[in-house]
Amino acid sequence: MVDGNTPAPASGLSDLLVRFVSAVAMLGVAIIALWLGWWFWIGFVVLIAGLVLWEWNLLVRRFGISPLAEVVWQFVGALYVGGAALAMVQVRWNYDMWTVLVAFLFPVIAVDVGAYFAGRAIGGPRIAPSISPSKTWAGLFGGAVAASIITVGIEVLDFGPTTMPGYTLGAIGLAVVSGCLIAVLAQSGDFFESWMKRRAGVKDSSSIIPGHGGLFDRLDGFTAVFFVLFVIAVVPSFIGIG
Repeated sequence: MVDGNTPAPASGLSDLLVRFVSAVAMLGVAIIALWLGWWFWIGFVVLIAGLVLWEWNLLVRRFGISPLAEVVWQFVGALYVGGAALAMVQVRWNYDMWTVLVAFLFPVIAVDVGAYFAGRAIGGPRIAPSISPSKTWAGLFGGAVAASIITVGIEVLDFGPTTMPGYTLGAIGLAVVSGCLIAVLAQSGDFFESWMKRRAGVKDSSSIIPGHGGLFDRLDGFTAVFFVLFVIAVVPSFIGIG
């Protein structure tokens, strides 16, 4: 996730450009995989999940913990990243390309964008400076507003997975709540990954993406959101509940 912070120096403009180009390229690859179809999407998800898990294990190896503790952390990582990946595969199985893109990916992207610009423009108190000094309450609010705009738009247009007419007050309220929950989950995933990096004593999970660091750095929010989706939707469907 992109950090929300106080206003950036002039050199931050070039950094922002690099981040923007890299982000557009990543989104473009995801859209192509969605458009090409089921097996391409599975291959794409398996690839990114494998790379995120690799970065997870790189961080764990720098924790300075016992071999047994490392195995436990690696198991947790496989469950966390693997669960999120299964949820990403499941939503593509259940829905068409545009529904996956607009209803499942765009709200998390909106959190990232909203948090970045609100945090930079407003600044203010940090949420947890000992873990991630650049994350502000203003950034979280901006991310929640941005995600809510997307989720409300989805409901009003009756687009994507919905059980209520989009023009009802209940549907609008539920959409706002959903947007806020997505923002909290995405930012929680960001904080968790930031804590792992601080524990490992590194700035980025890796350096494979120009201007962004590692895949885990950019997909921490997605991983958290889709893991929760895995727990509340995919697991119950597997065991016949709901």
